[in-house]
Amino acid sequence: MSFDFHTFGCNVFNDNVMREKLPKSTYKELKKSIDAGLPLKFEVADIVAEAMKDWALEKGATHCTHWFQPMTNITAGKHDSFISPTPDGRVILEFSGKELVKGEPDASSFPNGGLRNTFEARGYTMWDCTSPAFIKGTTLYIPTAFCSYTGEALDAKTPLLRSMESISAQALRILRVFGNTTSKRVVPTVGAEQEYFLIDRDLYEKRLDLKICGRTLFGSRPPKGQEMDDHYLGRIRLRVSDYMRSLDEELWKAGVLSKTKHNEVAPAQHELAPIFDSVNVACDHNQLTMVLMREVAKKKKLACLLHEKPFAGVNGSGKHNNWSLSTDDGLNLLEPGKSPYQNIQFLTFLSAVISAVDQYADLLRLSAAVTGNDYRLGGNEAPPAIISIFLGEQLTSVLKNIADGEEQPDNTPSNILQMGVETLPKLQRDDSDRNRTSPFAFTGNKFEFRMVGSSASIAFANCVLNTIVADVLREMADRLEHTSDFDKEIRSIVRETMEQHGRIIFNGNNYTKEWIEEAKRRGLPNLTNTVDAAKAYLEPKNLAVLARHHVLSEVECHARYEILLENYTKIITIEANTMLEMVKRQILPASIAYCGKIAKSNNELLASGVESRSTKELLASIVSLTDDISDRTNKLEQLEQIPEGKDSFEAAAYCRDVILPQMNLLRESVDAMEQLTASSDWPIPSYTDLLHRV
Repeated sequence: MSFDFHTFGCNVFNDNVMREKLPKSTYKELKKSIDAGLPLKFEVADIVAEAMKDWALEKGATHCTHWFQPMTNITAGKHDSFISPTPDGRVILEFSGKELVKGEPDASSFPNGGLRNTFEARGYTMWDCTSPAFIKGTTLYIPTAFCSYTGEALDAKTPLLRSMESISAQALRILRVFGNTTSKRVVPTVGAEQEYFLIDRDLYEKRLDLKICGRTLFGSRPPKGQEMDDHYLGRIRLRVSDYMRSLDEELWKAGVLSKTKHNEVAPAQHELAPIFDSVNVACDHNQLTMVLMREVAKKKKLACLLHEKPFAGVNGSGKHNNWSLSTDDGLNLLEPGKSPYQNIQFLTFLSAVISAVDQYADLLRLSAAVTGNDYRLGGNEAPPAIISIFLGEQLTSVLKNIADGEEQPDNTPSNILQMGVETLPKLQRDDSDRNRTSPFAFTGNKFEFRMVGSSASIAFANCVLNTIVADVLREMADRLEHTSDFDKEIRSIVRETMEQHGRIIFNGNNYTKEWIEEAKRRGLPNLTNTVDAAKAYLEPKNLAVLARHHVLSEVECHARYEILLENYTKIITIEANTMLEMVKRQILPASIAYCGKIAKSNNELLASGVESRSTKELLASIVSLTDDISDRTNKLEQLEQIPEGKDSFEAAAYCRDVILPQMNLLRESVDAMEQLTASSDWPIPSYTDLLHRV
């Protein structure tokens, strides 16, 4: 059955629905709030709530929920029905403006970094009218911000919205000095490419590590992984194609602009990419996408894995965050135009990004810090933990020429690709190549931040980008608004950017050891793990920039620092506990049984007068490995509990430095045992089963 594209967004209370369902005056007031960021009047909210309820009821909804994004990288919401009792014992269906605008979830039950105690539980959700409500199942979902009773942000959305206001204000100041009087807002936009794995559901259910941790804690490498480079953009298997079709349909109904789908590099790995949207809506849509990916997979008897590194030795999954700046009247501020050298406005914004990323590299690295990403970053499928910028040779040359006071021709010769086949079209070569090894690469009219993990929210990464660029734009605007020689001041800004921050530009291969050494010489931070990255929350310069733009207060930063470290400690502890359960209840019993099986075979051979050297060697090896597994399990069990009296950083560092290495040793023994054990005697599905039997 083909999809009816007229039903795109049919489950969304979008602009078309609002125009149809709301009185003209109410619609205009709501649009003012959405487009200009103005406060919404409560009388308008009442009318909107009534219309939203009636529309939802027509769609079969019975409940509504304030849908918010606590600091868990996933979403939350309690579902309330529309029914209210009447004095005669019946019910009516109602939904007021107050219910639309405000909700009251329990703030102490979500990560809060000590901002809320169990006996101080009140929190508030507040309607975000800039992100459209939608229906999923029989519930009306209302995107909301989430804060504590005392006003601190407890979610991912609130700081993001604050950062969007800041960068709009500062970018408009730059546009005004360039003579732009028509643009009213600048909106950061994002297209978030989402990588994921699909495996068979029945096999998934047999792996406790996948169910509990999202990644395999054990597993020897399959005979064929990604060595042949034959999976990337290759034929999509029928079962996977059916899943992708169903997922697209669900996303389109929800108004998510799912555009591209293809196989990724690793076997069983795939990617989905949407069309750009405002960063707030894009963030909401990405959260909804991850929910629907899992739900559709379950219906198709598949499991969707969003962990950054579900399989050791196989490429992990990221979320490529394509970030740009656009005005409300359609100008992309990161579009170089035909002659970047002459497009001085573009070069000003480009300089702001370069300066911001260099000054706040640790904060940008922090924005991609989740525990699962530690297993992925630095491998030859993801950028290293060192922040650098790829611009390409042409743009780098343009900036250097301006910094050196040199001139460059206005019209460079056309760069046409000649393939030597007349029937093939002659293509204009792009001004720069692509660099998939760079964590932050300019790709024509946007920057691709490749470091974000596949399971993570994109909110904080974009919040940081917005804030740090806004801060540099603020400094530039202060200079340009008061200069008597505009052209000279612009050139000074570009020159100073290259002199002071050009070290962040690297157009080579970020995967090499040489780059790690070169980055160290340049003084670029290399924060290889979440525990070290977390300290960026407490750096005075980072606290200052976030506070200066009213994005996060010092108290909110300290809370997020505690949450990140506490989450890291909990995840490592859960993984260690899962390892212990799998070993003690599955792997060790199977290993002992297999030892007995081989010993019995050896005894039978000896009894028949046959002495088998291979059987004796196998028996010796598996007995030795079984003992190793037992010994290393006991050692890990002794380390399982975090010593008392440690603060959040010390506890997380203990997990990183003591528990994780012991987990790796245990895995080493188990994986070696798997390679010597008959497949029929191994208690859990192998990598070959998981990756090649979809």
